Amino acid sequence: MERCKSVSTIQRMIGGKWKIEILFYVALKDIRHFGQLRRCIGNISESTLSKQLKELVDDGFLERIDYGEVPPRVEYTLTAQGESFVPILLAMKQWGEEELGL
Repeated sequence: MERCKSVSTIQRMIGGKWKIEILFYVALKDIRHFGQLRRCIGNISESTLSKQLKELVDDGFLERIDYGEVPPRVEYTLTAQGESFVPILLAMKQWGEEELGL
């Protein structure tokens, strides 16, 4: 059987340990700053969060806005592609609540 290209590509793009959770907080909880994300997720190192955010930016889910201020102020927002993923996040949340009792 041939490998499903769309599913394998999506897995590569959002398959990082924290990526779906990062997208959830940015998309549905309006969390936009690195420090806020780190506090929400909790058990994530700064380097891992930085790497996962960079990959989400590179893959077109998030936009990184650097205001060029001191101290540095950077925000992450959804791109159009990230916005199109919101219904999937909502479906995953609903499935977890209904099927896993969370």
